[in-house]
Amino acid sequence: MRRIIVLSFITLDGVMQAPGGPEEDPSGGFTFGGWTAPYFREADDAAGAMMQKQMAPSDLLLGRKTFDIFAAYWPEHADFWPGIQDVKKYVLSSTLTRSAWQNSVFLKSIEDIKRLKNSEGSDLQVHGSGQLIQLLLQHDLVDELWLKTFPVTLGKGKRLFGEGTNPAAFALTESLVTPNGVIFANYQRAGEVKTGTVGA
Repeated sequence: MRRIIVLSFITLDGVMQAPGGPEEDPSGGFTFGGWTAPYFREADDAAGAMMQKQMAPSDLLLGRKTFDIFAAYWPEHADFWPGIQDVKKYVLSSTLTRSAWQNSVFLKSIEDIKRLKNSEGSDLQVHGSGQLIQLLLQHDLVDELWLKTFPVTLGKGKRLFGEGTNPAAFALTESLVTPNGVIFANYQRAGEVKTGTVGA
């Protein structure tokens, strides 16, 4: 069985939309695209090492919009993400069936994703892909969350967690706080949500 790992840049109020640049995803009138850029300009060596580790070659599972962004950008910038050309890119889309980007495979449904998860192979990393992440969380298919939380609030924009998120407990497996306040935190699925009374 393959692990599904969600990697996301998020704000303190949970927004994940367009972290990389103003033109990445302006849908819904979003005007804060590129909100992570100032923090990466000031990133330290430890944060760079963590990012490099998280970008190690692994198959990708992407939504249609993120796939289109990646397919237009990464083939020309593959030196910045070693192995991106060679790994399999699995894409959930009801309309797209082929792409010029090598090693692209198209899935039609959540059942296709479940079959992929139950197959043999590397971990499946999910980058961007907000709608796909919502679907995966609803069906309890996320094994790990690798989150980068930035010290900024935006008040609007697409959020990582929606109302359909399945209740689930996670355990912290690795963390790092950078000098400029970015929190890297990796979480692993850890059973059901437990409740109780504080102090009892």
